[in-house]
Amino acid sequence: MAPTASPPSAADEGLARDDYALDRVPTSARYGWATIAVQRFGLLSALSQFLLGATLGMGMTFWEAVLAITLGAAILELVAIALGIAGMREGLSTSLLARWAGFGRHGSGLVGVVIAVSLLGWFGVQSAVLAQGVSALLGGSPVWIWAIVGGLAITAIVVHGFAGMAWTAWITVPAFLVLAGWAITVELTQRSLGDLISSAPAGPPLSLAQGATLVAGGFIVGAVISPDMCRFNRNAADVVKQTVLGISLGEYVLALVGVLLAHALRTGDVVSIVTTTSGAIGVLVLVSATFKTNDWNLYAASLGVTNALHTAFGVRTGRAAVTVVLGVVGTALAALGIADHLVDFLVLLGVAIPPVAGIMVAEYYVVRTWSPLLAESRASGTLPATAPGWVPAALVIWVASAAIGTYLTWGIPALNALVAAFVLYAVAGKLGWTGKRTSPSA
Repeated sequence: MAPTASPPSAADEGLARDDYALDRVPTSARYGWATIAVQRFGLLSALSQFLLGATLGMGMTFWEAVLAITLGAAILELVAIALGIAGMREGLSTSLLARWAGFGRHGSGLVGVVIAVSLLGWFGVQSAVLAQGVSALLGGSPVWIWAIVGGLAITAIVVHGFAGMAWTAWITVPAFLVLAGWAITVELTQRSLGDLISSAPAGPPLSLAQGATLVAGGFIVGAVISPDMCRFNRNAADVVKQTVLGISLGEYVLALVGVLLAHALRTGDVVSIVTTTSGAIGVLVLVSATFKTNDWNLYAASLGVTNALHTAFGVRTGRAAVTVVLGVVGTALAALGIADHLVDFLVLLGVAIPPVAGIMVAEYYVVRTWSPLLAESRASGTLPATAPGWVPAALVIWVASAAIGTYLTWGIPALNALVAAFVLYAVAGKLGWTGKRTSPSA
């Protein structure tokens, strides 16, 4: 099944194609759910999922890992569906929706910057991993050459927006599954599946909370940016179907394969098994795995920066032009070897992402301060004429919830931060601290 949507107009082509970065996505530009589901699955069906599964497998039995994945995936699905339905209903990206979902005009710009910096950093890291892998498998050209080639190739795809990324996903996702599946099958067929399922882990034990944290924390940013993807869905049922299917398959199939590989090989370094089966196959696995995840890193970053520029300077910068600039910066980080030094910072920055989801869900579904404005403008396909500037209570709650996620030693940190933000904002909203509820004529 190929992606279908209305063809873009001439004004939407090339660098002028901004993919409705600062507008609602019209009904005519929406896609069938399968096209978006394959991209959701593509975000998760990456080499990092094998590594996640191997980490679980080193510290948990197979069935303990199943329980951890179930808990972590449930958290991700709830967040992704709640925000995804909001994005679908309003046709707005994450950072643009945040203007009327808790953060205000300027606060949404800050949200866009935080998300953009995080995802641009990971774009550089993944481009560097791709370059190192291809250079090792093929030899010859230095790593920085492959970093430039890979980074700019992904940038070229993202410049063309959602349509170009949809076609890429239909090619790279099946390619990755077939190629990686073949390499894994070679390893696992040499051992008894029953023995692998019943075998004890080889490493230090992991608790259920630690395992669920690894699962939920590993994709929480992807769940938070669900509106970036789901604004192209046609209805809420499609959001639910593509989210449940994409996340469940990505977490259960690939992560559990990683668990089995860890039990079979008695090591957490299972990614090398997938990528070094042979030079040509290894390169194709690396390229397909990186392209279908890294394009979304760059795409979501471009949406966040486009919104931030609009909120800060009032200018409507083309999303595609922003993509080119960010792609060049991210590629340079990878080529110069800087990206590898950013991992600790990116992990720390990731703590600030879950509270964004908690605040946005609480405002959109519970407090509903600006819901009348959104509803009125939705009918005409435009944005609300007004938006709050800053919402101080949301900023305080954002910082406090991030601190709770960082320093509270009980439970799952990402979930602690998200729930704290949701509860605190809901209470603040009911007390009138988040602003006075608007009316359509306001």
